[in-house]
Amino acid sequence: MRSRFRQLKRIYREHFQQKFKFHSQLTTQFSKLQSCNSVTSHKTLIPIINLQARNSEFLFLGRIETAQLVHSLANSDEKSEFQRYPGDEIAINVQNILKTCSVSTKGEIEKALNQCELTLTDDLIVNVINRYRFDWEAAYTFFKWVSREGDYSPGSNVFNAILDVLGRARRFVELIQVFDEMPELVNEKTYGILLNRYAAAHMVEEAIGVFDRRKEFGELDDLSAFQNLLLWLCRYKHVEVAETFFESKKNEFGYDIKTMNIILNGWCVLGNVYEAKRFWKDIIKSKCEPDSVTYATFVNALTKKGKLGTALRLFQAMWEKGRKPDVVTCNCIIDALCFKKRIPEALEVLREMKNRGCLPNVTTYNSLIKHLCKIKRMETVYEYLDEMEQKNGSSLPNEITFNYLLKSLKKPEEVPWVLERMERNGCKMSTDTYNVILKLYVNWDCEDKVRQTWEEMEKRGMGPDQRSYTVMIHGLYDKGRLEDALSYFHEMRLKGMVPEPRTGILVNDMNIKLKERGEQGKKVIKLTSLGLKGNA
Repeated sequence: MRSRFRQLKRIYREHFQQKFKFHSQLTTQFSKLQSCNSVTSHKTLIPIINLQARNSEFLFLGRIETAQLVHSLANSDEKSEFQRYPGDEIAINVQNILKTCSVSTKGEIEKALNQCELTLTDDLIVNVINRYRFDWEAAYTFFKWVSREGDYSPGSNVFNAILDVLGRARRFVELIQVFDEMPELVNEKTYGILLNRYAAAHMVEEAIGVFDRRKEFGELDDLSAFQNLLLWLCRYKHVEVAETFFESKKNEFGYDIKTMNIILNGWCVLGNVYEAKRFWKDIIKSKCEPDSVTYATFVNALTKKGKLGTALRLFQAMWEKGRKPDVVTCNCIIDALCFKKRIPEALEVLREMKNRGCLPNVTTYNSLIKHLCKIKRMETVYEYLDEMEQKNGSSLPNEITFNYLLKSLKKPEEVPWVLERMERNGCKMSTDTYNVILKLYVNWDCEDKVRQTWEEMEKRGMGPDQRSYTVMIHGLYDKGRLEDALSYFHEMRLKGMVPEPRTGILVNDMNIKLKERGEQGKKVIKLTSLGLKGNA
């Protein structure tokens, strides 16, 4: 078993080294792995990066006993190491095995898992699956292995987790197979996952089919199930289908302002102000009284289409008619004014909000901070950040706040301070935050930090996702490293991720350039052999 597990690790290590193009050196004192028979004592292979050398050595060492903060990845003065997260050790061991999915057979993977004598629980399995939510094959391989274990039956949380992964990757054949295995375990969450993933894949008929079978998902409230269907259809731009279905069911569900707000918001998000105005009039004509969400939705639509003057008149009319705008509506106006670089007017709306008893929240401050960062008014930004921390509650800075701050940074040395303040405010690292940091380090040409960030994302099960690969592909292209960029593109496609259209255009351009480069190289070799290089 030990030799088999060592072989899997060697395969992954070689694959990893080839991708990042650095050399490895195994220390003799840690060359032997402990047996997997005792999972809790198994020592995971942990890379230590020597940041002082340009060509870093990748040393596979035993478990690091001294844990570091996750934000230490940004500390340029200390060596990096994979961190330990309480309760995650067994999941990390399984993750290390599954990492070899792309270069090992399923039989090899399953044999290694069989020899690990895992004590299977729903929490452990969901933990592992969530770590591979962007790599459906690894998650599905683990799920199928788990399902064949005789002493364990997966619960609804496990089934829902793998359904979400398969749906995200649009592997609907496998999704249906899994769904057919859980007739007694389906619940309201299963219903939402299926609606979301079918609508995201533009499989409208299948999404409506799930709604028609809603009674199979437990004690679902009919109106709530109906609204969820409309919500997901509108979320993925099938607004016309959603409105038609709404009209066909009005005798069953009647007119409800929450339901109508979903359709109105769908047209607004789609950017179709004409249809939004038409549906607004339908709401007025109906027996439903527009609420604050209705006004906020329509105001937001007007601002997004550049009709800020109309939005401001409607906003002012709300105050005059006693329809006190809520914080959501005020936020739409503030964001639109900031976008037009009318910052003083946005600050005036903020003051008016406070005077009228409409307290700003984190979204209010985030709109101001986003645009103030763009115009480099950093002193004002940090004043607002201090104010948010002092007010606490709904004004407390969140992940989005710190992502804006990160994007405004100019040097790698500034990253740790932002991450430390982020941690102090109780904000956890997310895939989006990792991608922001990844892009910064790519742009700054900090190869060690890029590698650390990528490893940390994998370690915490937060990626890499489609955005991570897009950052790497475009960043490496800008640096002229076309072969490396294409390597990430091929790895992205192997994981079933669909590239953005702009990435597809970039890949075509890279292939053309590499072909031209190859032909030019052949020409140079030929001329050199003829002694004519100086005339080329």
